[in-house]
Amino acid sequence: MATPIIELRQVTKSFGPVSVLRGVDFQAHAGRVTALVGDNGAGKSTLIKGLAGVQPYDGGEVLFDGQPVDLHHPREAARHGIEVVYQDLALCDNLDIVQNMFLGREETKASTFDEGQMEVEAARALMSLSVKTVKSLRQKVSSLSGGQRQTVAIARSVVKQARVVILDEPTAALGVAQTEQVLNLVRRLADSGVAVIIISHNLQDVFQVADDISVLYLGSMTARVAAKDTNPDDVVGYITGTKRMEAVA
Repeated sequence: MATPIIELRQVTKSFGPVSVLRGVDFQAHAGRVTALVGDNGAGKSTLIKGLAGVQPYDGGEVLFDGQPVDLHHPREAARHGIEVVYQDLALCDNLDIVQNMFLGREETKASTFDEGQMEVEAARALMSLSVKTVKSLRQKVSSLSGGQRQTVAIARSVVKQARVVILDEPTAALGVAQTEQVLNLVRRLADSGVAVIIISHNLQDVFQVADDISVLYLGSMTARVAAKDTNPDDVVGYITGTKRMEAVA
């Protein structure tokens, strides 16, 4: 397989006497969806916050396109094209879709916001993901469904030309139809060449969309396997610690 966009080697993180990550290896490849699963307290959020530059790792190595990088601040992660869509989506209900997609990075022209250019780029981003559920780019986010809100949050990362998109529980609290819509969007995002990392407790969703599955158990990576080479029962075993791969490549 080609060089991963993101590779973690033996990363560690502790909070006082508590070791949260214990020499974790992890990879994410362009054009593939990597599911990061594990029980509560396994270290998933800490691993992702390290990638986002929010809580830098204590030790280990982070490689981007095979080259060592430092991710000690969210700006450094963003500079490398790493975007995180958190569970709360960080959208402003009182703003419309375009304004949310460019919040904090507005296009300007003659010292004023270039609304026309931002609208064109927002439309292009949604079109690239084959999004057809949004009636108007000027809809207030408060009027959108849960699935549509998730769509806007994901499309925002496309506008920023992200190379790695991390999705934290993207289908939580969504209905069946909206979940299907979001999972299809995740697949299209990966098919466009982006490395997608999805955190989920829903193994049905994981097996529907993921190419690779990485399992954390009490701060250690107990399994990294292609989704087609495993099954939900085995993954549950890895998550609960009753099953462990002989070697995690």
